[in-house]
Amino acid sequence: MPQDVHARKAWPLFGSLASYSLPGDLMAGLTLAAIAIPEQMATARLGGFAPQIGFFAFMAGSLGFALLGGNRFLSCGADSTITPIFAGGLAALAAAGSPEYQGLAIALALMVGVMMLAGGAFRLGGIANLLSMPVMVGFLAGISVHIIVSQLPGVLGLESPSGPTLDRIGVLATELGRTNPVTLCIGFGVLAVVVISEKISAKIPGALIGLVAATLATIALGLESKGVNVVGSVPGTLPRPTLPELAPEQWVRLVPLAFVITVVVMVQTAATTRSFPSDPDKPADVDRDFLGAGAGSVLSGLFGAFPVNASPPRTGIVAETGGQSQLAGLAAAVIVLLLLAFGTGLLQHVPDAALGGILLFVALRIIRTKQILTIYRQSFSEFLLIVATAALIIVLPIQQGAFLGIVLSLLHGIWSTTRARLIEFERVPGTTIWWPAHPHITGERIAGVAVIGLQAPLSFLNAPGFRSDVTKVLSAATPQLLVLEASGMVEIDFTAAQILLDVFKACSEQGVTVALARLESVRAQDAFERFKLFDVLPKEHVFHSVDEAVRKLAK
Repeated sequence: MPQDVHARKAWPLFGSLASYSLPGDLMAGLTLAAIAIPEQMATARLGGFAPQIGFFAFMAGSLGFALLGGNRFLSCGADSTITPIFAGGLAALAAAGSPEYQGLAIALALMVGVMMLAGGAFRLGGIANLLSMPVMVGFLAGISVHIIVSQLPGVLGLESPSGPTLDRIGVLATELGRTNPVTLCIGFGVLAVVVISEKISAKIPGALIGLVAATLATIALGLESKGVNVVGSVPGTLPRPTLPELAPEQWVRLVPLAFVITVVVMVQTAATTRSFPSDPDKPADVDRDFLGAGAGSVLSGLFGAFPVNASPPRTGIVAETGGQSQLAGLAAAVIVLLLLAFGTGLLQHVPDAALGGILLFVALRIIRTKQILTIYRQSFSEFLLIVATAALIIVLPIQQGAFLGIVLSLLHGIWSTTRARLIEFERVPGTTIWWPAHPHITGERIAGVAVIGLQAPLSFLNAPGFRSDVTKVLSAATPQLLVLEASGMVEIDFTAAQILLDVFKACSEQGVTVALARLESVRAQDAFERFKLFDVLPKEHVFHSVDEAVRKLAK
């Protein structure tokens, strides 16, 4: 029996620790902590939370994923993709930084965690496909704009304007003349350090280097007296079990926001675990990793923090620095815990502009410029989908824009399905192969025979068009034999089945023999049985190939 099967049986919990390597995981954990500490502080700040809350989220995400997750490399914690979404949603319900705001964030983390656990338990990994690639790219571009707009005031040394994103951009444009040159140098200096470090090697903790350098400069040069705002006192409190005290109606109001966050977390978790698989020779266990991310969010809520998410960059760091298991994430979490217990005094002089510089780098990194250009060149209609999604995220309140982005992705999928049209097949000369007719490929037809197919699931979305196309074929060619090549029809719903029954009956009334070839999908075969399609189409008219159907039934 393969070793990983033994491992799964022996490790029902903490399964990703089965293949640990103490030296490699500890070194990867140290590197991960160096990357995560400034990033988690900055992400907490992005959401309107104190720095230690970001540390709580990271520790919870690391422990929860190690407990139930399967991927050996995945890093789970506070994430800049989802933070602007839930921060915007929570700000509509309570003032940022208030106890009620904190309570709502805790409740949201618990709800997202439960939804993720349910998704993993019921094997709903397909939900991760709700966002198409163009929609996801547009979504990230819109999130990037939100991050930039929220962090520029701190980097420029200006008051942060309120209101919709476009209004805030307008206010900032008019206030540029009042920029504090010192904070500007700190913010963009840290940004430059991170960018250069990333160019040299992703293993270099550029964010930590920039943060330390900016902090030392602030202390040595007395920059606080020159208008440089700093983090200030960070309580050395450790996470303890916390439950929010919210009225039932407040929980209900959080459900839509929790659903949107859950979908985004599912998409990013699936993408991360597929990009960094534990075993390249086996498919990623997305459902199990949903359990890990769900456990991370539940623990994060219990620790008094907010929802967590998989991080592709941090996961890449673990994989590239010798990490072999989730022991690397646990080691990083212990380092963060020690910092909270004994080292918070080191954080009080960290400039806000330095954290802003780190977040500006994150914002620039999540814009998929190459993908946008590729999609623009190869599929202009899907490029417009990117633009539309980004515009929704930027112009509308961010949680509404994110929800509409999901809807837009689904509508795009529905539109693609409805575009599926009937195709006619021709025989490749000198062979028994029947191939879709194409103007640049020479094919031959047989008198009195029409071979048609639909290269998509047959459903209520495209079944009416299918019936209309079949009618046109029957009218134009008046065949004696109609062969339905069904290899592409992987699914047939009730509406489509009734239309198929109508088509079969109409053919019978017109004296046209109907045959079915290559009904390969098990689900489609089951649909033919369930919907009693074989009562109209005899089973002896079902063949393994078009050629067999033509040889046996053509007159």
